[in-house]
Formats: sequence, structure tokens, C-alpha cells
Amino acid sequence: MSSDPGAGYWRRSAPTDQRTEENAVRAVTWQGTHDMQVTEVPDPQIQEPTDAIIKVTSTGLCGSDLHLYETLAPFMEAGDIVGHEPMGIVEEVGSSVTQLAVGDRVVVPFNVCCGSCWMCDQKLYSQCETTQNHEHGTGASFFGYSKLYGQVPGGQAEYLRVPFADFLPVKVPHGPSDDRFLFLSDVLPTAWQAVKYADVPDGGTLLVLGAGPIGDMSARMGVHLGYRVISVDRVPERLARVEKHGAGVVDLTEAEKLGGVGTFVRELTDGRGPDAVIDAVGMEAHGSPAATGVQKFVGLLPDAVAEPMMKNAGIDRLAALHTAIDAVRRGGTISISGVYGGALDPMPMFQLFDKQVQLRMGQANVRAHTDELLAILQDGDPWDVESFATHHLPLDDAPDAYEKFQKKEDGHVKVVFQP
Repeated sequence: MSSDPGAGYWRRSAPTDQRTEENAVRAVTWQGTHDMQVTEVPDPQIQEPTDAIIKVTSTGLCGSDLHLYETLAPFMEAGDIVGHEPMGIVEEVGSSVTQLAVGDRVVVPFNVCCGSCWMCDQKLYSQCETTQNHEHGTGASFFGYSKLYGQVPGGQAEYLRVPFADFLPVKVPHGPSDDRFLFLSDVLPTAWQAVKYADVPDGGTLLVLGAGPIGDMSARMGVHLGYRVISVDRVPERLARVEKHGAGVVDLTEAEKLGGVGTFVRELTDGRGPDAVIDAVGMEAHGSPAATGVQKFVGLLPDAVAEPMMKNAGIDRLAALHTAIDAVRRGGTISISGVYGGALDPMPMFQLFDKQVQLRMGQANVRAHTDELLAILQDGDPWDVESFATHHLPLDDAPDAYEKFQKKEDGHVKVVFQP
């Protein structure tokens, strides 16, 4: 195993030997803005003795995949294999792998992490020093997530190469459906970390902005922990899902007519506001047409010009974050799980300081939470994960699913592809 952060052996999409047509497998690949295609790609092979190959049985479509669909296009290359929520059956293991065997059933966390560096020892797996991306100044590599995060071939594919196989994959029992365990790859640990970071007092009020997959699961977890949960979204089908699981709901469109979410929620909380807010929206938030125009303009520029603009010139729509800052009570906590990517939009620092707000955020350190979550899932299904997916589709339907998911059409909240 290489420990050189610059080695990047986990990034190669295929071994260096010449592949033949018979070795091709199918995968969802990025071909341009709003252009996802199912194409044939080289069959992944063992490249290091610490690798494993899995045959993918289920793989999720995540809200952050939509950033690749449009916003992060300058960091993508035609043919990149996308997807970071896979599970499957071990097909082959490298000569040094001792913890996995052919036939094992595993879930693969989206952080590509070694498990043995200083950051991993702190359980900061999203900051793994072995797979950090120094060229772009970003943390650990992710499966299927652009040059910003290592350009590692992703999991929306028939087969996947998994590095660090003695540490990274989560072994799960055979028997229950894939849906019982699939969301250990991202949704469950991301939502769990968001709720933990929110630090809600016993019996306190938690406001969740966004009822997409992470917001939905965060709300379910908050209800199960005994909090008063209020969920905000503008899509009726999404609000109905969280309401079914015990959360109060606020229609964003209606709240804006009454003075905004902060004003509306303060009336429900003795004039103070919620103890904590989870921003589960990020840069996909509804925001100004001008910001949307900047994103589209940057997407038309050459990559060499667009990349630094995307990182530093500020393309975020901060409507959700500003709503969180306004809504949270004084001395409360804001937990950010939604992804932001630019730097230009001003932060209301006076308001943050004056309200004595605590901010916690970051990519989920998936492997830090999987053992605890797996133990819960083996005892039962308190968050109704087996019915969490709204659509189960063949891989060939991926291009249509990306479009409908982005437009929030036909009840697309959580899509699972089955290669």
C-alpha cells in the first residue's frame, strides 16, 4: 500500500494493460453539463494488494450528484464514472486483504480513506491524509466525485474497485434487502453526523431546512431521539414524507408570504427560535436568478479559467444558510450538511456574533458512524430505511432519473439503481 499522498494510485480507472471489448462493463458516466450516459467502461481490476472488486447490487443517486450534473462541470471530464453510494458482493480480493472474502456482502462509504493516517486516527475520515487532494486544497478523495476530490471512478456501475479493503468496506449480513443497509454509504452517517453536530438539548426543537434525502433522514432521526422537529421545504411530496414520520412541516412558499421562515418559526417557539438548525440544502438552495446566471456563465468558460472562479469567485446561493442564521435562537447551533462551494457571498458576521451562534459543518466522516448505525439496523428499522427509496430503477434509466431528480418531478426523493 502506498502512503504517499501524491501517489494517487486509487484514482486510476483501469490498469495499464490494454483492455478488450469483452472486458467492458456498464456505468453511468458524465459526458457534459446535464448529460449523463450509460456507457461501456473498462472492467475494474485489482491494482494493489489491498484492493477488492465488488459486483454492485444497489447504488444510490445523491443530491450532491446534482452538483456534478451542472455546478461542478469545470472539474469533470467526459467519461468520468459517477456515484458514491454503492453496495454489493465481493468478487475478488488482493493478496494482502485478510478481513474480506469472496462472497461477502459489503457497503462502501463514499470517503476514500486509509484508516491508518493521523486524520483517520482522529476519526476524521473525510480528511484522510493519504487521499487528500493537494492540487485543489481539498480533503479526502470521494468515489465518483470530480477532480476536486480525486477523480476516483464511482459506484453507479456494474463493478467497482475498492481500495483499502481491510478497512473501508462495511461488511453486512446476508438476508435483509439491500435497502436495509445501502444508506450506510452516505445518507445515514451524513444525517447522523448532522443531528449530532446540531447538539439539540433534551426535548429541544430542531429545525431542518430541506426535506431531500439528508433532511428527511435527519428529521426522522431527530423525532426518534425525542426532539420537536420542524421540517421546511417547498415540495409537498417531500413534506408529506417527513410529516408521516412525526415531524412538523412548514411550506417554504407559504412561510415566505408571512415574513419568512425565521418569523414563522419564532411564533412556534415562544418567540425565541429553534435550539438548532440543520441546513440540509447547501448550494442547491433556491436563490437569486443572478447567482444562477453566474453558475451558467462560469460553466461556459474553459476549465483553466472556470476552476479557480468556481472555488474562489463565489457562486453559492446562500438562501438556506441565511435562513438558518435568522431562524436559530440566540446561543443556538447551526449544523451544515448541505454542500457549499464558493467564497464571494458575504456572511452576516455581525448577526452570527451578536446571536452567539455555534456553527458546525463538514463532510460526513462515514466510517466513524457505520458500526453504531449498523448495530441499530441489525436490531430493527427505527428510521424506516427499507421504504426510504422512492424509486428503484435499472442503470439504463439513470439519465432520465438525474433530470427528474434535479427538477423534483414525479416524487423523485431517493433513487436507487440496480445494475
